[in-house]
Amino acid sequence: MHIPATLVRGGTSKCWLFNQVEVPADRGALEKLLVAAYGATDPVELDGVGGATPTTSKAAVVSASPQPGVDVDYLFAQVGIGTGSVEWTSNCGNCATGVALYAVTKGMVPVTGDRTRVVMRNTNTGAVLEGIVDTPGGVVHHFGRQTVPGTRAGGVAVGLTFRDPAGGTTGSLLPTGRAAQDLRVGAVEPVRVSMVTAGAPVVLVDAASAGRTGAESLERMGADVPWLRTVRHTAAPLMGLRRPGEEPGDAVPKVGLVGPPVPYTTTLGEPIGAEDYDVSVRMLTMNAPHPAIGLTSAVAVAAAGLLEGSVVSRTTGGPTDEWLRIGTPAGVVAVRCTDVRDGLPHRVTVQRAARLLADARIYVPEAGSPQAA
Repeated sequence: MHIPATLVRGGTSKCWLFNQVEVPADRGALEKLLVAAYGATDPVELDGVGGATPTTSKAAVVSASPQPGVDVDYLFAQVGIGTGSVEWTSNCGNCATGVALYAVTKGMVPVTGDRTRVVMRNTNTGAVLEGIVDTPGGVVHHFGRQTVPGTRAGGVAVGLTFRDPAGGTTGSLLPTGRAAQDLRVGAVEPVRVSMVTAGAPVVLVDAASAGRTGAESLERMGADVPWLRTVRHTAAPLMGLRRPGEEPGDAVPKVGLVGPPVPYTTTLGEPIGAEDYDVSVRMLTMNAPHPAIGLTSAVAVAAAGLLEGSVVSRTTGGPTDEWLRIGTPAGVVAVRCTDVRDGLPHRVTVQRAARLLADARIYVPEAGSPQAA
């Protein structure tokens, strides 16, 4: 069998997008299709369209939204690599950037002049996002010059705003009620963390309390993956994300290190001065170091920066203002918090870029065929 799909680059991720009418509505059947299409039982996803890294093994199913004031819904899928499974509990801001461009390009949202607004609902989490797609002259463009940290390639500019991002899956910006607390991980000394839900549930570790800097190389972060997974699994029940007896997952909460700004060189070889940004952050994506930062994690870091006593605001010297500049392995990502009331940002915006890479037919092994066995 074959299914139509569109490959997009959104920010620093690649994502296959499917129209809901072309794929099964049943979640179990959809998961089997994605696993087969991506070759996701193979750790290198050789016999499929998966990219074999967490940032390139993603999918989203897009449909017109029945919700008033929302243009499109999208169901996000983090396709496992070598696991033969799909993770459905999270959202992806980079893929949402691609969804916004896709919706305009495919005529799901009419062009409205030099900029076209697309309101999207992530059905995994209920989050509502707004993409402002550059459509100069009232025309959808396939190429653009907007760049983002992590790639020198240009794309169509998309301003991505998370609306009312606090709470989400845990129901509160601070699911434990505290801006920061000590977390005992195994038998070692407790580490200082902030557990925050904004954009995504995130546990942010004060790097100094763990003997780290927050500006670690990707190689060093790779060595810390087992320990950071333990941090994630320890924090999850405290955040209400895992019930006793449940198997721990590796998608939420997101987990990472926070530290002060220091001079460093990006993965593209660009020098960054300590004065160029406000806080160092190194995150995991699933069980690998993130090459930049997931947008949902960036939203959580920015929201934490507004909170007195959080590991972010303690690092920056006090609650941050409208803008927070995050130093990531790929470069500096600037996040803007606006409409802040009682410490809660009601709009959090990141400037991104997207590009449609291909329209394709993906050939998928039929159930019971030798390839699918």
